[in-house]
Amino acid sequence: MVLGKRFYKQPTIELAKALLGKYLVFGKLKGIITETEAYLYKNDPGCHASKGLTKRNAPMFGPAGNIYVYLIYGMYHCLNIVSGKDGEGEAVLIRALEPVDGISLMQKRRKTKITENLCNGPGKLTQAFGIAKKHNNLSLLDGPINIHNSKIKPEIITTPRIGLTAGKELELRFYIKGNKFVSRYNSLSINRI
Repeated sequence: MVLGKRFYKQPTIELAKALLGKYLVFGKLKGIITETEAYLYKNDPGCHASKGLTKRNAPMFGPAGNIYVYLIYGMYHCLNIVSGKDGEGEAVLIRALEPVDGISLMQKRRKTKITENLCNGPGKLTQAFGIAKKHNNLSLLDGPINIHNSKIKPEIITTPRIGLTAGKELELRFYIKGNKFVSRYNSLSINRI
């Protein structure tokens, strides 16, 4: 079942947790969301919208349930789910997936047969799924990319975010405990949510 508008309107941190265990679906490709990071409008210098509205970050300002795709390092796309209230500029980065369906296509796109390396990072998962800038600002409600509900009830670990300098101390990264399909497993993290 495709998740609806109400799901995406919840507070960003809650959405980041709620997305864990749900399915990202794009055509014949499907993966379990195993890792997320929350990005907040206020008091979060790591958030693209922390300094206000720009042409690049405009999708972050709403509506909730849209996609914000941007390019980093001039070569990798990142998939974010717009969240919270319209006009506040918040989103959840999808950091990693556990591949479920369409694995052979993901392997071809990623040029690897190692399943654990297909979607264990934000740039890897967009490459495996074929998500690019052209998908920026599309709706998850009726677009080609959707989030589907699941019966998975994960145990969630929280840690500081990865790969940031500004706001790196904020504990806004969430992942499924014990799942090997995450970008970086931190065995020292024991905070449970």
